[in-house]
Order: sequence, then structure tokens, then C-alpha cells
Amino acid sequence: MSGAPGWVGTATVAGIAVLFASNHVAARVALDHGTSVVTAVAVRSAGTALAVLLLLRAARAVAALPQATRGRALTVGLVLAVQSACLYSAVARLPVALALLTFNTFPLILAVLSWATGGERPTRRTLAAMPVILLGLSLALDLPRVLRSGGDSLADPARFAAGIAYALGAALSFAIALLLTARWLGGVDGRVRTLWTMATVAGVTVIAGAAGAGFAWPDAPAGWAGLVLLTVFYGAAITSLFVVLPRLGAVNNTPAMNIEPIASLVLAWAILGQQVAPVQMAGALLVVGTIVWLSARR
Repeated sequence: MSGAPGWVGTATVAGIAVLFASNHVAARVALDHGTSVVTAVAVRSAGTALAVLLLLRAARAVAALPQATRGRALTVGLVLAVQSACLYSAVARLPVALALLTFNTFPLILAVLSWATGGERPTRRTLAAMPVILLGLSLALDLPRVLRSGGDSLADPARFAAGIAYALGAALSFAIALLLTARWLGGVDGRVRTLWTMATVAGVTVIAGAAGAGFAWPDAPAGWAGLVLLTVFYGAAITSLFVVLPRLGAVNNTPAMNIEPIASLVLAWAILGQQVAPVQMAGALLVVGTIVWLSARR
């Protein structure tokens, strides 16, 4: 796949981003019907790990890892657990649009980390596309209106600073997880990578939930449907990401992941009935157009 045209890699990563966006919409339904965040994260991670384990058993594939590789897979899982905790902490303190925009700096952070550590280098086209994509996301998420409207988080400097720090922590940890996956686990079956990392995230989340406020389950059929769907969409997305990204080259294909907020916007409009302003549509077109331009590289 590494020798495929640029648009193939971009389209593949964009499709994975749509799966992540579908997971977010399903999660919104589950959370609106009594499900707690810790329950959603625990179920989606454990469900993904179980489904992948069954697939491996059906294919008679080996799920075990050598000791050294096992430690690396567990490390990636711990980093992803940190990413989930940081992102939800950011959303709790900031307007969602600002938290998502800050988190979506992870492709830029990944490019810098990879370049600084002697790995894959971003192309000039990728470096030029990243700030344009962030500008488009700020419009698509209607960030100007969010900042004008203010709110508790913007009126409290300490809360605002903590939210930004958590969002940047989520971006940094996700970039590190992608970098370590490509370098440490590139030769490992993507299904096995998913099994070990998701099992680690599930274990950490269950321990955190048991030590904290506990778990809250859906209180309506729609909530249960949302919980099942978010697990299916997230499992398909994270497994696909771990399978294809090390083969495609993470640095120059990860910017296509920024299609996720755009897909979430469209799905929320189509399924949840949320309104979309003209400036948001303009921002979405800017993001999509830039990603299409990025995929036209040789």
C-alpha cells in the first residue's frame, strides 16, 4: 500500500476518520440517555478487544507477543488511555469546538516529533496544508461565535488554561501513540496491536471507574443502541487505523484525519438535527478541498 497513489492513502485515512465521527455521534446518543463517559470508554475498549480476539481465534492467528513487543504494546495502550482522559477533561472545561480544534493539532505535533527524532519527514505540501486545515476547522466548528459568546470556561482564566493544557496533552499523547505504533509495532499484525492496546485501555478505565464515581448505564433503549454502535464504529476505526497507518506513512497521511470533525458536523446535522451555519459550511469545504489538494501529491 505504501506504493499506492497519494489519493488512495488519503481516502483510506479519511474513511477511518468518518468511522471515528460516527462513533462520536453514537456516543452523544448514549451519553444523552444516562451512559457515563467512563462506561462508554470501558465498553468500547473492552468490546473492541473481545471482538478482535474472536477474529484472531477464528483465523487461528497467534494473539501472543514476545516479551519486549508486549511491553511496547502495553505502553501504547497506556498512552491512548492518557489521551482519552485528557480529551474528556478538556471537553469538560472548554467549549467543545475549542477543545476539538486544539486536539486536532496532533498531525502537526506528529510531524514535528517524527522529524525531530529522525523519522519520516513531512513534505512541503503537508506543511503548507496543515495551517489551512486548522483555519478551516476553526470556521467549521464555528469557533468565532463560540469565543464571542463567552461562557464559564472563558470567564475563568485558570479553568481555560487547564482546558487548553488538557487538549494539548490529548494531542501530544495521540501523536506519540501513532509514532510509537509505527516504529515499535509496524511489523505486528494490526489486529494483535489493537487487541493489546485496547485491552490495556479497558483495564485502566475499569480501574479508574471502580476507584472513582463508578459506572452509569443507559436508561433507555436509544442509549443502549448508541452504546453498541459507538463500540462497533470505534472498534472498526481504531483497528483500521492500526492496520493501515504504519503501511501508509503516518506523517503525510494523518492530516486527512482532520476530516473527522467535518464528518461529525454532517452526521449531527443529518441524524441529530443540529443546525449548520453558512460559515461552517465554508470551513468544511476549505478543509475538504485542502485534503483533496494534499492527496494530489506524487
